[in-house]
Amino acid sequence: MSRYYKGKRTRNLFSPNEATPFKLSRSKLDLYSNCPRCFYLDRRLGVGQPPGFPFNINSTIDHLLKKEFDEYRRLGQPHPLMRGAGVDAIPCANGRLEEWRQNFMGVQVLHERTNLRITGAIDDLWITPQDQHIVVDYKATSKDEPVSIDAPWQKSYKRQIEIYQWLLRGNGLSVSDIGYFVYCNGRRAAPRFDSRLDFDVSVIAYKGCDDWVEQCIVGAHSCLMSDTIPPRSPNCDYCVYRSAVSDVEASGHVGTLF
Repeated sequence: MSRYYKGKRTRNLFSPNEATPFKLSRSKLDLYSNCPRCFYLDRRLGVGQPPGFPFNINSTIDHLLKKEFDEYRRLGQPHPLMRGAGVDAIPCANGRLEEWRQNFMGVQVLHERTNLRITGAIDDLWITPQDQHIVVDYKATSKDEPVSIDAPWQKSYKRQIEIYQWLLRGNGLSVSDIGYFVYCNGRRAAPRFDSRLDFDVSVIAYKGCDDWVEQCIVGAHSCLMSDTIPPRSPNCDYCVYRSAVSDVEASGHVGTLF
């Protein structure tokens, strides 16, 4: 078996009878939004989707951007990218930022109605002269056309910003509806590699609305409390694949595949 996929888990699963708050990450809420069945199989039954391979270059870009913005955070000055985009803010020097950036820690809110502890690790936080906090997320890609956040699959990016806004508001911060993506696009038109890759960096504003988050949490909790696995979703690639495999295995006719 692949070292990246260990099969069924038996730990950190939701139990309807457990009194201790159950930690649910931002990414798992997004999984519920995409496919309740896959969410249930993961958090209740311990069978998660096979993970993708790590994007080490993207992680490196995130790491370097954080170091770069931290330089201006220490100076109390806006980064040139912020100036260029007309953002009237500076990198926020909140003492909890490092905690809020850490995976498996992040920003946390206990949702008392469901006893779910919602978590999410932010990339960055800016603050305006009016003390409004701005959620910032770093993204990286490489394509010929300019970057945007308008593709249908980028809905998850927008939900990401909105959940972070909800989490920070739950920690008592005044949070702007406007968040930003710092989007790095690797240039593909260079004549050769020469051991370097240059990027065009865009600062893209997005007006979030976190009104849906409350109902999403309640829905995810109801899903976990059920003893019935949700039906397959026709829009979920994993469900479609599992269904196709099950049908082929049930037919017993290997020859019909070819």
